Amino acid sequence: MRKNIPPPLHLGLIGWSLEYSLSPRLHLAALQERGIPGEYRLYPIPPLPQGKSYLHEILDSMRGGELHGLNVTIPHKQNVLPLVDELTPVAYAVGAVNTIYLREGRLVGDNTDAAGFQADLEKLIPPGSCANSHQAIVLGAGGAARAVVYVLTHLGWEVTVVARRLEQAQQLAGGFLDVAGKVNPLQMGLSTLTTVRGSLIVNTIPPGMPPDQNASPWPLEVPFPPGAAVYDLVYKPEETRLVQVARSAGLRAANGLGMLIEQAALAFEIWTGQTAPRNVMREAVSQSPEKG
Repeated sequence: MRKNIPPPLHLGLIGWSLEYSLSPRLHLAALQERGIPGEYRLYPIPPLPQGKSYLHEILDSMRGGELHGLNVTIPHKQNVLPLVDELTPVAYAVGAVNTIYLREGRLVGDNTDAAGFQADLEKLIPPGSCANSHQAIVLGAGGAARAVVYVLTHLGWEVTVVARRLEQAQQLAGGFLDVAGKVNPLQMGLSTLTTVRGSLIVNTIPPGMPPDQNASPWPLEVPFPPGAAVYDLVYKPEETRLVQVARSAGLRAANGLGMLIEQAALAFEIWTGQTAPRNVMREAVSQSPEKG
């Protein structure tokens, strides 16, 4: 008697640009480990307005059953908000989507970035170990920054959001008025970073990613706040310029690989209903010669 083989899952990632993404390795390793036939493809979609028609087209493919799950990355985490049929409470509160799935013919936008960030942050700063100050500095005000601010404010942190465009930082802050922590918007600049204080710095913007590995989102001429921990959502290279400089200054620092793995694992569990093999997923990206 032949064993019933489930139909293959068609999964993927939308964003721009995607050539350095580790997501296919993570999800293909998980699918193989769990014996689930399927694929995980990259779908590069340009920023709006150029990419608008492509976004509509790929989401229509999901509604038609051609795709079974999508991850969303820069710059579309907020662009897809009006295009899905409903949002989970977390995605609604964050104001950004990084995972999409189909439920009873309706597209649901979810956010696993928040839980992924919190799980990895607790490895860098164990709960209760930051008694002196719960002030954080978040660099950037995009979709990833929203997930970070969501987590920090619900943990009671006061957050200063620093962005190149002040209005973007103000818009983000305006979405977190009814939370435990306070959010202050500031415009990026040397004078701003020289005076701002915090026991945690979280970078959510691209400087430091290939092909700009030598760039740092925190100006090298500006000293870090004394004793601050540094978390860089950029995960490639393995030791970003920001992480390197922070460690050289004697600070605790981590890149975003742990968050990447955890958010991917949570998305995998949503799509498949199975526990994600986190150790296997980590090995899939740690053993690659291109891991940095």
